[in-house]
Amino acid sequence: MAKRLIFNGFSMNAVSHVYHGLWRHPLTAQTRFNDLDTWVALARLLEKGKFDALFVADILGVDAVYKGSWDTYIKEAVQIPINDSGVLVGALIQSTQHLGLTLTSSILQEHPFNFARKLSTLDHLSKGRVGWNIVTSVSHNAAQNFGFDRIVPHDERYRWAEEYVDVVYKLWEGSWDDDAVIDDKAGNIYADPDRIHRIHHQGQRYKVLGPHLSQPSRQRTPVLFQAGSSRAGRAFAARHAEGTFIAAVNPQGARRQIDETRALVRASGRDADDLLFVQGMSFVVGGTEEEARRRARELEQDVSVDGLLAHISRDLGIDLGLLDPNRPVEELEIEGVQGIIRAFEEGNPGKRATVADLGRAYALSSQVVGTPETIADQLGEWQAAGIDGVNLIYHTTPGSFADFIENVTPVLQKRGLAQTDYAEGSLRERLFPGRPGRLVDRHPAARYRGAFAGPGDRSQPAA
Repeated sequence: MAKRLIFNGFSMNAVSHVYHGLWRHPLTAQTRFNDLDTWVALARLLEKGKFDALFVADILGVDAVYKGSWDTYIKEAVQIPINDSGVLVGALIQSTQHLGLTLTSSILQEHPFNFARKLSTLDHLSKGRVGWNIVTSVSHNAAQNFGFDRIVPHDERYRWAEEYVDVVYKLWEGSWDDDAVIDDKAGNIYADPDRIHRIHHQGQRYKVLGPHLSQPSRQRTPVLFQAGSSRAGRAFAARHAEGTFIAAVNPQGARRQIDETRALVRASGRDADDLLFVQGMSFVVGGTEEEARRRARELEQDVSVDGLLAHISRDLGIDLGLLDPNRPVEELEIEGVQGIIRAFEEGNPGKRATVADLGRAYALSSQVVGTPETIADQLGEWQAAGIDGVNLIYHTTPGSFADFIENVTPVLQKRGLAQTDYAEGSLRERLFPGRPGRLVDRHPAARYRGAFAGPGDRSQPAA
């Protein structure tokens, strides 16, 4: 029987996430994103559908990078307004029992000492169901919101991320010994001071004495995700991540990307299967192929091309709104869109993709249209190419998730491609069956286990 796929509900604590313009759809709850009931209903739906996790994306700023202003972002709610993903995850713990909850947090937004305590708290409260999507941020405005003049250069952000994770690893893995908590009521000793350690971190950006203020949670370190597609981003994922999000346009492209990244994983001293590959995909389901195509056409008519181009402009750092909309995209030599162009032209034989086409091409490149059976067939092909799971991108919420759960999930379950129930254990144990709840010894965080052992360092260093 085939190994089952991982399924995450992919969302954002905002009005509009990926399919911009569809927040106007009469059957979506996107404008009710400020209402906790909206999120509780979604989380419970995903849990009923045996999804592995709700993954909440996030951003920290809005740049004026489309048509020379920020107007399109504001008018069309292109990921603004947006609320904090970590607060939302915390609020959903009580409403769920099994669903993993993955938040996004940038190295920009919070000091690693405080962030480590926050994640330990969430992992305790959720009984080990928390994941962290590590991001470095790409927006100048994000950097300006935290005291910088502009975003630091790309590769420097990843050097920054290396130190950031180093600090949190020391706190999560090395500050408290496994047997530090004694809980001896008769002896009036809750924890042994000699088994709790300062970390004495001193690096380029951070100076952290420690100790970690939270005792070890079920996972100690939350499940680690990362989505960088650049050379530096993929190298970072190969060293640190347990799951990486990819956006290949077809199974062949996914296979190439996965093979290349697995080689990086092995080169970093880890096993190839220490890193899971999760492909972003959306689905339009119909009882027949004709019905599915009709529904896809109806959704496409309501998608905002301006909103999509604004989104892409921000991600690429190029103001597509100032370019001739009829100019072929291939002439622009924009890094990162070649696969999108290829997918568009394969679906429109004889037509060269223009700037105006790029928005819809971007949206459609991850979309699968068909009956439950043909969608299951295609997911089988993607799995054969090497993906381990899917980030399900919605058109409408919770409708897109409900359509998939009610119609496609049963077919996948019959084929062994989706779980029929939750296994026991933490999020990490469910994603990596047969492994412990903590990071494996091959992970770089493991080097801090016992690294600070010895008599407790209870003194306060002189100023």
